[in-house]
Amino acid sequence: MDIDRILQSINDLPAFPATVQKVSELMSDDEYAMTDLVNAVEYDQAITANVLKMCNSAYFGLPRKISSLRQALTYLGRRNIIRIVSTVRISEYYRDVEGYRLKAEKLWEHSVGVALMSRILSEKIYGREESWLFTTGLLHDIGKNVLGEFVNESFQKVMSLVSDENHSFLEAEQTVLGINHAEIGGRIASLWHFPQEMIDTITHHHRPDLMEGGDNTGAYLIYLADQVCMMMGIGGGGADDLAYRGLKGAMEKFKIHHRELETSMILLSDEIEKAKELIDLV
Repeated sequence: MDIDRILQSINDLPAFPATVQKVSELMSDDEYAMTDLVNAVEYDQAITANVLKMCNSAYFGLPRKISSLRQALTYLGRRNIIRIVSTVRISEYYRDVEGYRLKAEKLWEHSVGVALMSRILSEKIYGREESWLFTTGLLHDIGKNVLGEFVNESFQKVMSLVSDENHSFLEAEQTVLGINHAEIGGRIASLWHFPQEMIDTITHHHRPDLMEGGDNTGAYLIYLADQVCMMMGIGGGGADDLAYRGLKGAMEKFKIHHRELETSMILLSDEIEKAKELIDLV
């Protein structure tokens, strides 16, 4: 497989949306001005429409009907603003990926599930939500959108390694194509100038144990969220669901017991049910 052709296809992706970057920058300042936030969002019609739609959805459960952007942004609060703005724009990158036998809406449902589970786990492990993990959860499989075409060209070779030689799908990708979707995702994150912790987490979300240097807890958390969603069949059915590793190492790292994980899975089921507006973006 021509690695150069695969890497060139990364450059064909549209730039990461400026609105998301601007909102993230504003939200990082504890003394941000609401006027600046409204100005950053109001000219992005897709985000404005969806902020109002989601603000009035069951997911946020606000007590009154919200009719203006300023009202919505005021009611939602910092974490929810970042969550909605990221979700609306990131959803636009998802499309059918033939190589993984996944429809866009299923890949997106899985990504939303991982993002929601990352929030649940973050609150359990750290006692707070880390908003960058939510965004990383949405983007953890972004590499599939690039690599899917090339996986499709070599699908039988990849599946032969999975079924006959007990490779994980990631290992089969690496063997046949010379690169895997997680590494591609990390390269995309780097191209978009994301923080290093996001780049590392996306790159190692299947193998956090191979991460060298830095703090690998984010990678382990996204790995655990990803595996739980696959176990629960959230957006499942793709070819790479056929071979994945266990949870023991990640659970031990965070000192999570099976009963705690089961409780988190119940919470995720409830969140997925409420998050229909997020999932229906694709």
